[in-house]
Amino acid sequence: MSKFPKFLMAASVAALTAAPAMAEKLGLGRAATEAEIAAWNLDVFPDGSNLPAGKGDVWTGEEVFAEACAVCHGEFAEGAGNWPKLAGGADTLDHEDPLKTVGSYWPYLSTTFDYVRRSMPFGAAGTLSDDDVYAIVAYILYSNDLVDDDFVLSKETFLDVELPNAEGFIVDDRADTEYGTFTNRCMSDCKPGAVEITTTVVFPGDPNSGTDATPISQAVMGTAAAAAAPAEAEVTEAAAEAPAAEEAAPAMALDAELVAKGEKVFKKCKACHKVGDKAKNGTGPILNGVYGRAAGTVDGFKYSKPMLAAAEGGLVWDEAELSGYLANPRKYMKGTKMSFAGLKKDKDIAAILEFLKSHSQ
Repeated sequence: MSKFPKFLMAASVAALTAAPAMAEKLGLGRAATEAEIAAWNLDVFPDGSNLPAGKGDVWTGEEVFAEACAVCHGEFAEGAGNWPKLAGGADTLDHEDPLKTVGSYWPYLSTTFDYVRRSMPFGAAGTLSDDDVYAIVAYILYSNDLVDDDFVLSKETFLDVELPNAEGFIVDDRADTEYGTFTNRCMSDCKPGAVEITTTVVFPGDPNSGTDATPISQAVMGTAAAAAAPAEAEVTEAAAEAPAAEEAAPAMALDAELVAKGEKVFKKCKACHKVGDKAKNGTGPILNGVYGRAAGTVDGFKYSKPMLAAAEGGLVWDEAELSGYLANPRKYMKGTKMSFAGLKKDKDIAAILEFLKSHSQ
């Protein structure tokens, strides 16, 4: 870059930083009008102050979200590709790899509203109407199981919703409370005299398991080892005398080719539902063992009121019930949270049923 443009840049920066103090002296510009300030002053605060007039319901939000947001954030706010997930992650903040979403991590609904209104959709920020923003935020709340499907978000109902992590943030006051107590660490010759091992950590069973670590002094190591031998013998004898386990129920006969087809169809479901050994609940419950299982019984998943009512009525997911639900979830169960439109082809339903059977053995 030449010196001339750099000079212009420096001059521009200087002029901006001097305004408005120099504006009057140099005869430049004018004071912004209230209308001009209001156009930029879009901040919405946790107490709902500065919210615009308007409203939006969940199902309108689903339509607007599908049109303006789903290309990046997925049809169900589950995220597409490497774009952010907006739903799910409940109770994962203490995990090694937490899922931070609007429902699991964000502390204030005002942050969601302000961000959508100011910055979304990507590449066309500021094009959404206030009603559209209310509707999108309502749908995001619904996708996180925080409101029912008949919820309408507005300036009047805004404070009716409290995000789960509202109390999860604290003021960082370490500079006042901790920094003064820190001392310099000793890096060499810190302990006078010889250093000897006085305690050994013993892991019962597999020494590489990393579980149940117990510090034991060197003096009692031999005693502990001697005591372990008869205990192990007792376990072996008890195992030999234990009655034989009941024979496992016979596995369902499976059509391997149909299972493979069902796995492909299941790609339409993977955004919300997981299967397999490491499956966890997401926007929808895990589907391991769903074939033949009583409805609404997956631990840790928050079911909709209609699903819980069906469970109390004795609904069991057999072939007929699963087929009906997969064909048209909303028709099958009015008020279900599952917003998937359904599988229109009988062969796809048959294939996915066989796939679910393979994960229900």
